[in-house]
Amino acid sequence: MSGNASIELAKGSIIIETDVIAKIAGYIATGCYGVVGMAYRSKSDEFASLLKKDSLSKGIKVIANDKKISLDMHVIVEYGVNINVVSASIIKNVKYQVNQMTGLDVENVNIYVEGFRVQE
Repeated sequence: MSGNASIELAKGSIIIETDVIAKIAGYIATGCYGVVGMAYRSKSDEFASLLKKDSLSKGIKVIANDKKISLDMHVIVEYGVNINVVSASIIKNVKYQVNQMTGLDVENVNIYVEGFRVQE
């Protein structure tokens, strides 16, 4: 993650850690239809690992420049879903809800599908 996001107000400023933004985005993404969870792949791993709820931010990279942010999100989706539809849903929801919660403009949301899982 790089930098912090800041919002200038008349009486001061608000600084939001990129880890907080990543957690917000992770919770939003995992609530979208067809998303099994966030994924993380270390440089030595061939396969991505499904992250637990308390580690969602590991699967998200946040780049902050003043009031604008970009996100790279690594997800695992449910087998059989339309990847384009699921990705569009994540992008739409993350952009809107992160903006509503933080006041920051979300410039880009890049989705990387790291694998599929069969839901029982």
